[in-house]
Amino acid sequence: MTSPMAQAKKATSKTAEKDLMTRLADKGEEALHRLAELPGGQKATAAVNDLRTRVDELTKKVRGLDALEARVAKLEKDVAALKKAKTPARRAAPRKPAA
Repeated sequence: MTSPMAQAKKATSKTAEKDLMTRLADKGEEALHRLAELPGGQKATAAVNDLRTRVDELTKKVRGLDALEARVAKLEKDVAALKKAKTPARRAAPRKPAA
């Protein structure tokens, strides 16, 4: 059980955190708008957006590598098992006595 005082502090801290995040988001938006207004700002904004898209694509591809590594490891085990099963045990050939 929490006291009403603790609940009030928790609510106040959440509100303050929300306000801080909102203020930061607003400042970020303002900065982006100012950047876009600068000479060459449109190109910079486009480059950043393009970079974000490429990073997202790269992240998706990298996530798929774990699955591929697991598949390769399984295939390597299967190939090793097939090689062992396929290779017959060698017998020593009987030697002919020297005449």
